[in-house]
Order: sequence, then structure tokens, then C-alpha cells
Amino acid sequence: MQASLEQQLNSIDRQEREEAFKRLTALFASGAIVLPDSGHAFNLHCHSFFSFNGYGYSPTGLAWCGRKLGLRAMALVDFDVLDGVDEFLETAASMGLRSGAGMETRVFVPEFAEDEINSPGEPGVAYHVGIGFVSSTVKDPVLLHYLKALAQNRTQTIIERVNTLLHEIRLDYQRDVLSLTPNGNPTERHVCAAYDNKARALFPDQAALANYWSSKLGVPADVLEKPIDSPPVLQGMIRAKTMKSGGVGYIPARGEDFPRLADVNRFILENGAIPTFAFLDGTSSGEQRMEELLDVMVASGVAAVNIIPDRNWNIANPEIRALKVRKLGEFIQQARDRDLPILVGTEMNAHGQRLVDDFDAQELKPFAAVFEEGMYILNGHTVLERAGGRGYMSAWAKDTFNTVRDKNAFYREAGKRAVPGVKLQLGDGDTPEALLGRLTGG
Repeated sequence: MQASLEQQLNSIDRQEREEAFKRLTALFASGAIVLPDSGHAFNLHCHSFFSFNGYGYSPTGLAWCGRKLGLRAMALVDFDVLDGVDEFLETAASMGLRSGAGMETRVFVPEFAEDEINSPGEPGVAYHVGIGFVSSTVKDPVLLHYLKALAQNRTQTIIERVNTLLHEIRLDYQRDVLSLTPNGNPTERHVCAAYDNKARALFPDQAALANYWSSKLGVPADVLEKPIDSPPVLQGMIRAKTMKSGGVGYIPARGEDFPRLADVNRFILENGAIPTFAFLDGTSSGEQRMEELLDVMVASGVAAVNIIPDRNWNIANPEIRALKVRKLGEFIQQARDRDLPILVGTEMNAHGQRLVDDFDAQELKPFAAVFEEGMYILNGHTVLERAGGRGYMSAWAKDTFNTVRDKNAFYREAGKRAVPGVKLQLGDGDTPEALLGRLTGG
């Protein structure tokens, strides 16, 4: 029963997810399901199926997964949408899981128009994060509508191009692709899944299926035997061969196609969230000018940074690994020098990515404390922003703290003390000390 209910948590139907969650939590309350106590691990960058999750997790499924793993905290970060924010925060709070929620998108950085930043091969274009949203409903949703339309137009163009190659299994955007999404936000990975599904239906014989993909992807049929047994692997190959550079469906990203950094940060700040710079690995031409890049980011409103540590240290090539570990350390030091909270996670937007970082790895151990600080700051922000607009970027915070370091210390302590799921009542004259006392019942 538990396995069936856990599968239902990831249904596209919200009502089915809610029903499964109610039944699972009832089983937990009765002692029929045992969940571990909160440990020290956390994941602050998890995509759900509202953009794409490599394991099919919904926001509710993610929260249950985090609680089942004994995580101390988890944050939702979907691409171009905030559709899962309310569901995730409510579910996490009800399970006693510290939480946060945000959105990742791509922006144009005019000052670095000639440099690659963190989007390989795409000068001036940067992946960017807004973290700490507390509602799916936002002020002035024009930007969200624009991002969704931009993404949908791009996806439809990719399908039109790839259909010329895969004409035997050509896709219909409405019927074959949108049906795989809960709220009409398809990505390249959804498109690959749709092509995979149609090919398997057309070629039920495995040898015929291997021969088909061999002819289309330019890969020997015997090399495709294992990928065909693992759909996520095959779909990754389809994406790499047809939609990335050199593929028939590849669409180069141009800076002018994306909203400007300043405009996106304005939207993030208007909605009480934290503009966050997304670090890649320190090797691009833009990230090699990190001090200048961070100056531009901070001037535009950035107040935190995001890292996906696993791609900086978990690398087989020892020389590349050593370089990226060194760059990781250098970046962390620069972020600390600027008192920028550091938020880390694994993304989970491709099958095979870790569910949580290995903080015991020798490359990450030196940074464990600063990663933990970022986790508590995000939780403290989320609790206080949800309670009444007293989050990390609020007017109250600006008026209350003389330095960023003082602000960090307060939100870190608030994030430690806050009991997940317990609602906080705010008063007009609250001091930081009074708030901290109330968070612990004092």
C-alpha cells in the first residue's frame, strides 16, 4: 500500500496527490509507517514535475521524499514557473520539514554580453534564481506569462525541427507533449520522453527499436542496448544528439531573447524573494572574471548565491576535478567575503542526479558549516516572510540591521529555532530579540 500511495503522490491530478498524502500521513501518525528523525543533510535546489524532475516527483512527492530521507530542509526550484510553491511549502510544513521555494530562469546580462557566464556556448545569457517565494500568486505576473510563452514557443520550434528528422514518430505538441505536464510547461526533456514513448509504440521489437535510433542518432545499434533498457538514459542521448549544439533542433540562445537581469531581479524583490546568482564551475570566460561579475550581480540586487556542488567535485578526470574543486573553493571564499548566503542542492532535473549532496565527501567537508548557514537563513526568511513580510529582503530587515552580517546572524538563528509548521504571530513593534524568543516559545 505504501508504495502505491507514494506513486500516487506524483499524479498530475492535484486531488489524487492530496488524497495519497492524507493517507500516508495518517499511516505515519498511526505508526504504520516509520520515518527517520531529521538529520543534517539538506537539498535546496529541487525541480519538480512542474518543470521537470528526473524521478517524476511532484512538489508533494518531493516533500515526502525529503522527509523519508530524514533531510533537515528542502527547497523547490522550478524552471520559469512558481506553480508548485504553495503545494510544496504547505506539504513540507505539515511534515515538519524546513523549506524554501523559488524559480530558476535565464536572463540577459548586458555587461557580459560577449562572455559565457553559466550557460555554455551562449554569451551574455545566465541561469538565474529567485529563492524564498512564499506564494504561487505574485504581484504583476507579466514576467511569468512572458517566460511561459517564451518557453512554449521555443519548445514548439524544437519539435518542428526535430520532426523533420524523426518524421516516423513526429510529435503533436498539444496531444503528445502537453499531456506529459501538469500545467503546460514542457521542456526539452518532456519532448524527449514523448519521442521515446512514440518510438517504443511503433517499434515494440527491441532490435527494431535499436536499429531505428541507431539510424537517427548515428550511434551503433549494439551501443543502444543498455540505453533502451533505461529510458532516462536513452532520452538523454536523444536530447544530446537532436537538441544540443550540432543537432537539428538546436536553437542558439541569444541574449536579447531573454529578460534583462535587472528586470528579473525587480520582479523577485517585488514578491519578497531573494535574487540569487547561480554559479557554474568558475571556468567560463565570465566566471573567470568573478569579482567583476559579482559586482554586477550585487549592484542589480543579488543577495545570495546558488551552487550545485556535485558537478564541481564528483568528476572522474582527476585534473578537471582538481581544477573545479579549486574554483569551487575560490568562489565560496568570494561569496563569504561579500556575506552572501550560499544555497546548495542537486537539481534532480535529470535521472541519475543525487537526491541529496554527499556532505561527507572530503571536497565538501570544509564548506559544510557555510552551506548549513545558508540553509538556516533560507528557512528563517521563509518562516518570517510567510508570517507577515519580515523576510530577508524586506523593508523591516533593511531598517533593522546595520550590516549584512548582522542580518545573516539573525535569519540563521531564526531558521534554527523555527519549528516547521508552527505559525508565527507578528506584532508591529517586534524586535529581532522578541521574534527569536517567540520562535522558541520564550
